[in-house]
Amino acid sequence: MPLDPKIIDTLKGVSTATLTTVLLKKGLRNVWMRGTKPMKPSQGRVVGQAFTLRFVPAREDLATPESWASPISTRAAIEAMPEGCIAVVDAMGVLDAGIFGDILCARMVKRGVAALVTDGVVRDAEGVLGTGMNVWCNGVAAPPSVAGLTFVGWQEPIACGGVAVYPEDIVVVDEDGAVLIPAKLLDAVLAEAVEQERMEGWIMTEVDRGVPLPGLYPMNAETKARYQAWKDGQK
Repeated sequence: MPLDPKIIDTLKGVSTATLTTVLLKKGLRNVWMRGTKPMKPSQGRVVGQAFTLRFVPAREDLATPESWASPISTRAAIEAMPEGCIAVVDAMGVLDAGIFGDILCARMVKRGVAALVTDGVVRDAEGVLGTGMNVWCNGVAAPPSVAGLTFVGWQEPIACGGVAVYPEDIVVVDEDGAVLIPAKLLDAVLAEAVEQERMEGWIMTEVDRGVPLPGLYPMNAETKARYQAWKDGQK
């Protein structure tokens, strides 16, 4: 089932930094995907369910240009991507083989894919940017994927940037990179993330007023009372 638009709107108002704090409080430390940097600045914040793709090291009899026409190919995987998903690609951190280029990204845009997230790299950088696809990756490289990787499947558990990603987990990406919310924890995270974001926004206004950090961040009892009074006044 696709994500409820209300959930997407809510998470678009919560930074990945805040989400990592909320998840840390729940015992999850490894939720930020290493190497997932925005391909261009100001891509905004994107939220969607993970559609996973997996590469393994290249093997010469399998990693060939002919493999692009195989039923098990990135091309076939793209045709299975639902609208609004975030394609999360395990490229093993390989930096000298571009997993997707402009043509594949253009097709993903046509299918309504919200973003591409990978711990690897893309190719045809100018063309990819021209498609309008939101991309978080670890750089660009001219060689194609088969120069260093073999594509093996989609919609199975993967590792992206050192994080275990399962199909339909929730992914949030912004200027700080990609953060995973396990699907089973979504409701619990939603219940706390909005309040965490509001509280930190209030703290920033206090910092702007010149309030010292001790007792403010983290809050002592007096500060909590002031914050609660402020919240009550917003109702």
